[in-house]
Amino acid sequence: MSFTHTFDPTILREYDIRGIVGETLSTADAEAVGRGFGTLVRRAGGRRVCVGYDGRVSSPDMEAAVVKGLRAVGIAVERIGRGPTPMLYYATFELGADGGLMVTGSHNPPTHNGFKMMIGRKPFFGADIKRLGEIVAAGDVEAGSGTVADVPVFENYIGRILKDFAGSRALTAVWDAGNGSGGEAVTALVKKLPGRHVVLNGVIDGTFPAHHPDPTVPKNLEQLQAAVKAERADVGFAFDGDADRIGVIDGRGRILWGDQIMQILAEDVLGQRPGAPIIADVKASQALFDEVTRMGGQAVMWKTGHSLIKNKMAETKAPLAGEMSGHIFFADRYYGFDDAIYAAMRFLNIMASRADYDLVARYDRMPHMVNTPELRFPCADTRKFAVVDEVKARLSASGAQVSDIDGVRVKETGGWWLLRASNTQAVLVARAEADTPERLEKLKASLAAQLKLSGLDLPTESAGH
Repeated sequence: MSFTHTFDPTILREYDIRGIVGETLSTADAEAVGRGFGTLVRRAGGRRVCVGYDGRVSSPDMEAAVVKGLRAVGIAVERIGRGPTPMLYYATFELGADGGLMVTGSHNPPTHNGFKMMIGRKPFFGADIKRLGEIVAAGDVEAGSGTVADVPVFENYIGRILKDFAGSRALTAVWDAGNGSGGEAVTALVKKLPGRHVVLNGVIDGTFPAHHPDPTVPKNLEQLQAAVKAERADVGFAFDGDADRIGVIDGRGRILWGDQIMQILAEDVLGQRPGAPIIADVKASQALFDEVTRMGGQAVMWKTGHSLIKNKMAETKAPLAGEMSGHIFFADRYYGFDDAIYAAMRFLNIMASRADYDLVARYDRMPHMVNTPELRFPCADTRKFAVVDEVKARLSASGAQVSDIDGVRVKETGGWWLLRASNTQAVLVARAEADTPERLEKLKASLAAQLKLSGLDLPTESAGH
């Protein structure tokens, strides 16, 4: 009898498969993901898949079910065990596997879980995920009898990160692993770095008892900020639940957002690779693009989404890319995937390689803009892209300076505003940035006026950064 399975339609998303355990996601779904993904790997000419899992309570059972599904379609499974998502990517690259599958709920609540995948060295997303759902629903899956082997890579992964650290200055750093799956890796790494290192929430615990593991939310950084001050540390690092997104705090406890982290990393990379393209997503500050240009690089604005950024890096051969969400991608001496632990090491290396490097002073020298936080508001999937198209058409007709790389980003005097449709939810996303508070209010008024013409209201917001 052939295998068929129907997924809850809400879990097959643009960049991954993700749902609520016991409601929209079960071990039966995990097995079906294994069968579908394994089938597509085989049809692409592959046989070997690396599998890893994060620290969530449900992850061991989900991993076992995925492995069962992969073996049922004739895949040789190489289990790398529990750890951060970048460790799974590392294993897939280094072991030369035909695919990689990570069981992870990323930065989502403890009740959520899901799967991130890659075939060969390329991200598996969008149409690939849709196809996986279709072949499983149709029972169009391969049959076979695969093998399974434990292939630990933890020590080699830590060694690979350390390989690119050359700084000798002894600094004090605080690392908040957020009880996520990067905790053991961070703890092992800092033992081999010069200086004094304090690890917070290093025990992997899928209930996330200290705070939610998402470093883009200021509330989640309060414990780290307090520790940086108490320890008189030079820098603080934070990670999300599967350690592919980074947060950074300076010695005064100030948050460096994704585009500010990128300014510091880009300065270092461009020192070695003058003229190189540096990619950031459309939500990033204009200050980042201007600074990359000032430092002699090619500033490339691209669509939001880690899979889309990875593909653009491969196309442009960019050594560095980043998103406002804290995904940082190094192809300079590394593999081109988003690894927050590696990014933290590179950041620390910049500070530890110069006797006079002062992160507080570097932050003060940055161009400081005023901006809104990311504004997210409900808009039906059937309507969200149409609203963006309507706004774009009106603006284009008026002669406005518009970029339509991902939604509409409108440049006005002293700043810009952005409106885009989320690829993963029934929401519109907006953001505005200006060089003065007065100009920011004007930009928000322009955005609100455009939304009103399409029958929507701009939501109220909390303070920006």
